[in-house]
Amino acid sequence: MSLLPSLRGVIDRRILVNFRLDPEPLADLLPDGFEPRTVDGVAIGGICCIRLTSMRPAGFPAVCGLASENAAHRIGVAYETDRGRESGVYVPRRDTDSRLNRFVGRRTVGRQSLAEFDVAEGDGRYELSMRSLESDVSMHVSATEAETLPDDSVFESVAEASAYHRCGAVGYCPTPDGEELAGVELDTDEWGVTPLAVESVGASLFETSLPDDAVAFDNALLMEDIGHAWRPRATRPASA
Repeated sequence: MSLLPSLRGVIDRRILVNFRLDPEPLADLLPDGFEPRTVDGVAIGGICCIRLTSMRPAGFPAVCGLASENAAHRIGVAYETDRGRESGVYVPRRDTDSRLNRFVGRRTVGRQSLAEFDVAEGDGRYELSMRSLESDVSMHVSATEAETLPDDSVFESVAEASAYHRCGAVGYCPTPDGEELAGVELDTDEWGVTPLAVESVGASLFETSLPDDAVAFDNALLMEDIGHAWRPRATRPASA
């Protein structure tokens, strides 16, 4: 299958809400060929809450770009390729408030569902919630900018957490027919994260798909105002 052109835009705001997951129950959520990418024996999953602006095909002027709110449920994985073992994320579902994203994205980033987003931010505070319009999936997070990660985080430092996510730039999501996994790589002009102190958080997909004792909040990270491109990767078979 021929790859589509890259998309260019700006990450206006990206919040990575991360959970510690028990690797064993994840076997039922991951396609064949993927295994959890662990830190001290713990798998990392979460939700990327991202507002994109100036999104357009690479080479087009920014004035032609569109904006949207999006959420991607992610699980850190490792897998084999022709180039050897690589790290990335498996994205069991994507949600967006843009009908155009939903239509166009099916050929680039995989299956997307329509959702309603409520966002309030300012003075270092972020409150975001998402509710799917097509299922009972929802999430929310309330947080403020901080200097350090939570004391019980599996990561020893912000730099270590940042490096983990930077190595997971390639994501695979089921296509609308479920027969393949669409691959896309996030290529940022720069990379930098700020920790967030989370006051409340919830993620129905992880909470209902895994046992109660298999999911625990770990940390949240913030990225803002970063130029980027989405570059298609070859699809993979979705055997599970």
